[in-house]
Amino acid sequence: MLMLTGLLCGALLGFVMQRGRFCLTGGFRDMYLTKDNRMFYALLIAISIQSIGVFALIQLGLIEFSAGTFPWVATVVGSFIFGIGIILAGGCATGTWYRAGEGLIGSWIALFGYMAMSATMKSGALAPLNNGIKKVEAPANSIPDTFGISVWPFIALLAIITIVMVIRTLRKPKVAIPAMKPKRSGLSHLLFEKRWHPFFTAILVGLIALLAWPLSEATGRMSGLGITTPSANILQYLVTGDSDKYVNWGMFLVLGILVGSFIAAKGSREFRFRAPDAKTAVSSFAGGILMGFGASWAGGCSIGNGLVMTAMMTWQGWVSLVFMILGTWTASYFVFVRPRTKAKLKQSASLQTTTT
Repeated sequence: MLMLTGLLCGALLGFVMQRGRFCLTGGFRDMYLTKDNRMFYALLIAISIQSIGVFALIQLGLIEFSAGTFPWVATVVGSFIFGIGIILAGGCATGTWYRAGEGLIGSWIALFGYMAMSATMKSGALAPLNNGIKKVEAPANSIPDTFGISVWPFIALLAIITIVMVIRTLRKPKVAIPAMKPKRSGLSHLLFEKRWHPFFTAILVGLIALLAWPLSEATGRMSGLGITTPSANILQYLVTGDSDKYVNWGMFLVLGILVGSFIAAKGSREFRFRAPDAKTAVSSFAGGILMGFGASWAGGCSIGNGLVMTAMMTWQGWVSLVFMILGTWTASYFVFVRPRTKAKLKQSASLQTTTT
């Protein structure tokens, strides 16, 4: 029965992310393309809330955590590949799950590639490759342990930086966006119609990420939110039927994301099946493959590393986040910037030919 709390936690996460459009892929991409850092600051809010809460629970002896070693080569390379993959797939691991709940067929295609590659890397033909690169590691993964000081100064520094960035953003002049007259009222309007601010959404995501720790550890899974391994577990269970090994709290978590997103999309009347064209379908599947490959090497995705391991003040989390963003920017250049530049040059050459 305790494992079903994973379904509840996942449903809350899926609902909040769908309604708040909490998309880290778009956030990382917009940092490069439009210099819009709001979603990155939102991520910092979620990290800060989780970090303060989890380490408070650790000090109270309610949960346990071990940072372990730091497989730095796997983290750097895997995170960069993952960053490329999420641009091609049109969403990160969690984003793919919640968009699948909205009825996007392209996300289902990406999700299948992601699950298949993750399972292949963790227990299939590529397991030796996955495990081999992780042998190159540094002995200490915890940033505070590396410097021999308490974790709280690092948490305080993160919280201060986050507060400053959030205040600066909120003080910027707002662009008036025309809004349609509300069709609903009360709680229905707030839950399913009103636009959610990314910072408000981030607060909820951070609280859900914090809640995941005691719920998960109650079942013997000593971790918080995680997407890659649980996604692989679904396919591994379907193939092997080994429920003792693969049916766990994390597997219910990712299924819950799908359920929560579906409820949110239906309630907001945003659910509908949308099939991609052939090019987008191929890109989605390729992106899913790269996501599964990269996240398995890196030891986590944008949630496992970018939200959870960063909150735990580990080198793996923060190094992964940096190279994930760099991978996203690299892919954004080739997918968005370069084609636009070529189109402009071609148009300019065409105009010059016409005038002469």
